[in-house]
Amino acid sequence: MPEGPEIHLASLFVNRMCEGLVFSGAVEKSEVNKNPEVPFCCDAYCIKAQSRGKEVRLTLTPIKNDDDGKHHSQQPMDVVFRFGMSGMFHFTSVEDLPKHAHLRFYTNENPRRVLSFVDTHRFGGWHPNGMWQKDRGPCVMFEYESLQVH
Repeated sequence: MPEGPEIHLASLFVNRMCEGLVFSGAVEKSEVNKNPEVPFCCDAYCIKAQSRGKEVRLTLTPIKNDDDGKHHSQQPMDVVFRFGMSGMFHFTSVEDLPKHAHLRFYTNENPRRVLSFVDTHRFGGWHPNGMWQKDRGPCVMFEYESLQVH
C-alpha cells in the first residue's frame, strides 16, 4: 500500500513527465471502474500534481489561446486521488497502455501519449472537483524539501 513518501514520489513523477506537455480532449474512464466520470474536456490543458499525506491532487488547467478569438468556458479542475493498495501513475504511448489504466489523460502530440491512473486491485479512487480529506495535514515530504533548500 503506497504510503506518504511513495505518494509524494508519484506527484513528482507526474510533474516531471507532464512538464511542458499539452493535453487535449476528454478525460477517459475505463468502463469497468466504478469511480465517477471526470467531466473535463478541453482542446488544450496542462497537468500539475501536488501531494498531501496519502492523497495526490491533479490540477487540470486550460491553456487559453486568444489567437482563435474563442472564449474558453472550461474552468480548471482538481481531481483528488487516493491510491488504495496498488494505485500509481504511468506515462506511456497509447499502444502501451497498461491493462488496468482506469483514468486516462491524452496528450495532443502525434503520436499521442497518455498519463494514466493504474490500479490493479481497484481499491484506489478519485474525486472530480475534490478537496483534501478533512483534517488532512500538510505533506511532510514537501515541508522537508522546503527546509533543505534554504
